[in-house]
Amino acid sequence: MEKLKVFDCSNVFITSYFTDDRGCAHENSEHTLVYLCSGKLEINDNGNKTVLQAGGCAFMRRDNRMWLQKYALEDKPYFSVALRFSRSFLREFYNKLDRNDIPGNARRGKSSLYVISGDRPDVRSLFESVLPYFDSGVKPTEDVLKLKMTEGLYVLLNTDKNLFASLFDFVEPWKIDILDFLNENYMYDLSMDEIASYTGRSLATFKRDFAKVSDISPRKWLIRRRLEAAHQLIMQGKRRVTDICYAVGFRNLSHFSRAYKEMYGFSPVNSNN
Repeated sequence: MEKLKVFDCSNVFITSYFTDDRGCAHENSEHTLVYLCSGKLEINDNGNKTVLQAGGCAFMRRDNRMWLQKYALEDKPYFSVALRFSRSFLREFYNKLDRNDIPGNARRGKSSLYVISGDRPDVRSLFESVLPYFDSGVKPTEDVLKLKMTEGLYVLLNTDKNLFASLFDFVEPWKIDILDFLNENYMYDLSMDEIASYTGRSLATFKRDFAKVSDISPRKWLIRRRLEAAHQLIMQGKRRVTDICYAVGFRNLSHFSRAYKEMYGFSPVNSNN
């Protein structure tokens, strides 16, 4: 019999435990460190597949969409622990840093996924120390959660100095988060100039900021997001493909069909057969 259990500690530590295979689209609104206790995790990041086995660990940068395929193996359930770093915590941590400890030549990479060896003592110690809370069902206090976020942050900062640039790259307060805006408005027929303006940027600044969070162009990102939304609706089988095409933002049915088949390998009319 299938077992599924998700244990959420204030959206800081989250465990996933289940005995069947499952996949899901995942968008990181916060930087996330994930550790696999058992099972297997395949992460598809814009066509690049990374496989984590038990004991594996990976850092997933915020504001990136990935497909996670999770497997239970033989008599071993799928069991993972995720640690999320809130922006408020990162700002507080950054403001307390000695500026001499911040590498001046740190550069933010475009990769949204960073694999970390789970054999490291600091990685094992971090995640194994929180397992008793999940076993007992007792949530740790806010002070303990803050301590664990600090511990996880040092795991990352001691891994690669360039992660300083990713972890502490804060969006200016007068700017709207680009991916938040696009995820809420992808279905509308907005020009790049309009999107830039709505997010509080010039077109040049919008393109520069967008390049920090995605390896593909804004137009290609929008098309992919619309196709993902269309795919979910088609799988539900409750609406006509033509209606779905226009609802997600496409203006041409033949263009939608070609793009859908290119992404998923089959025609949208045959998706839910």
